[in-house]
Amino acid sequence: MTRTNGASGGGGGQQASGKLPRKRFYRARAHSNPLSDSHFPVPVSPDEFDLSQHYPRYFPADKSGGEEEPPRSPLPRIRFADVGCGFGGLLVGLSPLFPDTLMIGMELRDKVTEYVKERILALRASNPGQYDNISVVRTNSMKYIPNYFRKAQLTKMFFLFPDPHFKEKNHRRRVISMQLLDEYAYVMEVGGIIYTITDVEELGDWMRSCLEKHPLFEAVPDEVVKADPVVKLLSTATEESQKVARNGGQTFHAIFRRISLPEE
Repeated sequence: MTRTNGASGGGGGQQASGKLPRKRFYRARAHSNPLSDSHFPVPVSPDEFDLSQHYPRYFPADKSGGEEEPPRSPLPRIRFADVGCGFGGLLVGLSPLFPDTLMIGMELRDKVTEYVKERILALRASNPGQYDNISVVRTNSMKYIPNYFRKAQLTKMFFLFPDPHFKEKNHRRRVISMQLLDEYAYVMEVGGIIYTITDVEELGDWMRSCLEKHPLFEAVPDEVVKADPVVKLLSTATEESQKVARNGGQTFHAIFRRISLPEE
């Protein structure tokens, strides 16, 4: 079994003091090549994804004392995934809104992932009983989504300010594509929602077009979007969204939900 380090591993100093890490010590390149072969552990299947390292409150360490344990209620599953979570602003904003929902950020850059781990540990230490439902994993979501989530497991997926990959030859690196939407549809339950936002109009058009063309997604009606408390966080919670707001930039979002086909 391949073990994956989570937000509960390492960073003992931050965990003890509750002091938030300083972002300047964890800076990395703004974008990474999602097609490169990075070296990090990946679970061979969702059953091998060790959640006890990420959510110790919900998955206590195994205590094998030889005694028969009483039957437990079904263990919770991760329900939200923030793909390319950056410095974790969305996770931190979502956590108190959905305190009983497990959610995870997926980030390819190692320094940024480490920052989010330390940030979560510090928040847990300074706010006992809170932020236990969020975590982060360093991984390449364009390659390994099915390694982490079962069929119809997720209810929300977030793609906030992804790399636009402007050159046409690099469009295959975009995190929203017809092929990748097949994988996202597999891990999402019917009715689950994909949220996308960008400040690049061409990329916004691309993501909306892909979602409109895919047979397993349909646009969420405007009245539902307006009533969704999550939508405001898309343009306020992350470092990228705050930068766009400071610069007076415009954002473009596409919010679609998973639908079923008759044969499903």
